[in-house]
Amino acid sequence: MYDFLIVGSGMFGSTFARLATDDGKTCLVIDKRNHIAGNCYTRKQDGIHIHEYGPHIFHCNDERTWEFVNRFTRFNNFRNQPISVSGGKIYSLPFNMYTFNHMWGVITPEEAMRIINSQKLDLHGREPRNLEEQALSQVGTDIYEKLIRGYTIKQWKRDPKDLPSSIIKRLPIRLTWDNNYFNDRYQGIPENGYTAMFERMLDGVDLQLDADYLTDKDLWNKKAKTVVFTGRIDDYFGRIFGELEYRTLDFETWIEPRDNYQGNAVVNYADLDVPWTRIIEHKYFTPGNNSSRTVITKELPGDWASEKIPYYPIADDLNNERFLNYRKLAEQEHGVIFGGRLAEYKYYDMHQVIGSAFSCYKTRNI
Repeated sequence: MYDFLIVGSGMFGSTFARLATDDGKTCLVIDKRNHIAGNCYTRKQDGIHIHEYGPHIFHCNDERTWEFVNRFTRFNNFRNQPISVSGGKIYSLPFNMYTFNHMWGVITPEEAMRIINSQKLDLHGREPRNLEEQALSQVGTDIYEKLIRGYTIKQWKRDPKDLPSSIIKRLPIRLTWDNNYFNDRYQGIPENGYTAMFERMLDGVDLQLDADYLTDKDLWNKKAKTVVFTGRIDDYFGRIFGELEYRTLDFETWIEPRDNYQGNAVVNYADLDVPWTRIIEHKYFTPGNNSSRTVITKELPGDWASEKIPYYPIADDLNNERFLNYRKLAEQEHGVIFGGRLAEYKYYDMHQVIGSAFSCYKTRNI
């Protein structure tokens, strides 16, 4: 009889397991996949750490969180500086003075703001109703049409008018010549890849892979006093209120027999006539990697289906209503803790998942 059965070896489950184990508790972590680390999983090939489920760049401002992850790995000095291709031209992301210079030829923040303000959508004091209104009220028509609209339609497979405004609020906008995507004090990627980091997080924790909790919940529940469930909350309850929808992705990965394919880790493609949203060159996540070959991944929006991997919650009114119904059931579920992106139906960055696990464990053990 374990103290905790933890369903899922991703960031929430592994953090919770580490905290509990450090506290003298016994844990069994299970995962239906054949590997640990959830979507953070990396594999090494030709001296390159490949981000199997899309790029993951760790960043945070919280010293406690940074100290925690540094127990298990050393981080390199990678800084995310993506670029976007639109109409055959290159624009810097996030939106900053390089972007505005390439767009309009301006060289001062005052000039940039004058153009942005002249193009902004005036909401007359009300809140934006959707993503399109949010974007237009922030950056105006040029940037929206060239860098946001097409990319968003491809990314979400929905018209921006049908998406919540909250999605675009995460995108930084700066009137400086700073193209570092994140402003956080601490940033980087594990030098030996995320999988090695998770292996150390789970050191001393019993682990079972290829184990699907939902096929026999009663059997698994007998193994522990408390269950920590990090999977899809709608699956846990048999989707009785309907399926929660996600944005999903398809990947095309191959090895290029040359040392440089695109010269940057992340290149976005904003034009609708280009089927992929971005191309990843994995070697550039490790500054100074001198491999004579390079590994490339095209990221393509996938059509959502139950068997696909869920990446980003589509938090529209319908899905939020469904989730609230599931959350009410979860609050009544004795002996089960629900945590993480899928169980909370919430878009979290990695540091936010760790913070949620910290909070959840502390609350559980007061």
